[in-house]
Amino acid sequence: MAHATPEHRRRIALQVADALRASRSVVLTTHINADGDGCGSEVAMAAWLRANGSEAWIVNPTPFPDTFRFLVPSHGRDWVVPATEPEAGEVTAVADTLVVLDTGEVDRIGRVRPLTSHLRTIVVDHHPPGDRPIGGMSMRDESASATGELVWDVLAARDGPWPEEAFVAMYVALMTDTGSFRFSNASPEAFRLAAELVERGVDVEDTYNRVYGTAPMRRFELLRASLETLEHAEGVSWMTVPTPVYQALGCYPDDLEGLVDYPRSIEGTKVALLFRGTNRGATKVSFRATSSQVDVNQLAREFGGGGHVRASGAMIEAPMEEVIERVVDATRRVVARTGG
Repeated sequence: MAHATPEHRRRIALQVADALRASRSVVLTTHINADGDGCGSEVAMAAWLRANGSEAWIVNPTPFPDTFRFLVPSHGRDWVVPATEPEAGEVTAVADTLVVLDTGEVDRIGRVRPLTSHLRTIVVDHHPPGDRPIGGMSMRDESASATGELVWDVLAARDGPWPEEAFVAMYVALMTDTGSFRFSNASPEAFRLAAELVERGVDVEDTYNRVYGTAPMRRFELLRASLETLEHAEGVSWMTVPTPVYQALGCYPDDLEGLVDYPRSIEGTKVALLFRGTNRGATKVSFRATSSQVDVNQLAREFGGGGHVRASGAMIEAPMEEVIERVVDATRRVVARTGG
């Protein structure tokens, strides 16, 4: 059976497609510290918009990760405009539409918000709604395995056009957000869409190697230092990224990709946590549940964050030591209460 847009998404997908086809100049953005789903969704949508004759610019609140730079075609390097550069103000000033992908919350698009508050806004996201939702036209569906799946629905609503760059970008969105198709959100529809993308030319081995197959030495040195902090108690496992090591190695946020999988893989773990400090003294926490019995989205919201039932995050304005104690204690209580 081939992939097809679910019936409940067809109308909104068509509305979004028509609104974007009528746009002259579009700014695309995603959440702070963009991941493969955010970046892949942006590149796929930008390629489609440009194939339709519109201008399309990717303006993110934090730098576009080097890991996913290969998604941006060589002839389109100027698609990505850092939000800190004067050019970001120029492209947002002349744009008529903002598309927010893989998030729907004001706080999650950071410095991009004041640059784009005057624009007509379209949100395409698969996360549960938060406390400060971004207004405008909304295509949100928690049942989607990744935002890249929703982007496919938009492109398919008017049957293309189908730029080649979009296929690999959507595959990366699916692959990364499903943990290489091993997480519970790897639905039958996700596999059908993956098959469709492979049939359209995506090289599975090459794409995997570009994302996961190689890494700079600094990542392994950071992993070595972080593993020394690994702890486990009462169904909760956690690990800390040592800030001095992170800074000394010259690491970037995408160097943290996959670190939380180490505490998550410890036998008996119900919830895994990863802690890291920020330059301004706050602490970022990643939450991962090994089963749906513990809703880490609700747990993260206790600390001002959010995300998915089994994968969420929070930024807490407090020192690392204090945050570790508070979050670990709260997580232990939730695991004990739910039976994990």
